[in-house]
Amino acid sequence: MIHHPFRFGVVAGHAPDAGAWAGLARRAESLGYDTLLVPDTLGTLSPFAAGAAAATATTTLGVGTYVLCAPLRTPEAVAWETATLRTLSGGRFELGLGAGRPDAAADAVRLGVDYGTPSRRIDRLERTLDAVEDVPILIAATGPKMLRLAAARARTVALGLPPHSTEEHLAAKLDELYELAGDRFKELELNINLAVVGDEQPAWTVSRFGALDATAVGRLSGTVEQMVDRLNRRRDKLGVSYVSVNGQFLEQFAPVVERLAGT
Repeated sequence: MIHHPFRFGVVAGHAPDAGAWAGLARRAESLGYDTLLVPDTLGTLSPFAAGAAAATATTTLGVGTYVLCAPLRTPEAVAWETATLRTLSGGRFELGLGAGRPDAAADAVRLGVDYGTPSRRIDRLERTLDAVEDVPILIAATGPKMLRLAAARARTVALGLPPHSTEEHLAAKLDELYELAGDRFKELELNINLAVVGDEQPAWTVSRFGALDATAVGRLSGTVEQMVDRLNRRRDKLGVSYVSVNGQFLEQFAPVVERLAGT
């Protein structure tokens, strides 16, 4: 298996003001994270505006969407915003796309846009990919149709597994992606998001994700050496090299980033 170098991202979408958001971006950059990734929900900062502010506050940090809900915007609007932010960031913007998380339908209602059926949402995503065809894309995928699309058109595939999934679940999903991608599989950068880092799971993550076993894909715990070893073994076995982490654990995960980033 061809191994991609490790990359690390921080997923964050809240700040009380511009200064705090800029400070978060600069801190992520100083700790060696590769990207600051903004969710696309009406309960978080607007991803394009937040990405622009983060890029202005930093010099090397990549900024991205994790992930943009394609059904909420026309393909032309996404292409316009993407081209603008790539220009203003000096090429540091990374576009992440998806067909819609489970609760995105409520956002569509509030925005006054048609969310559509699953097939129509995937069609909107495909047309968005056509509109931004010169841009490296991350696609979030779980089901067969989205995995097929990601296998054919993504640079990075974010495996949208629930945080409590096991390594066996992850391996099975990657086997499915491998069958769909064929020779292209070796070109794909594979991403997993960590919902929790550390030996103690905070109450707020329990209420949101449920109690996560220490072996769950969405949780990383133990000593720094143990966490480093687990990520190395996962990359050796499954090829997962791009790891994003909930912004609440930015500092806690930093020693692992320092050990592995770019290796």
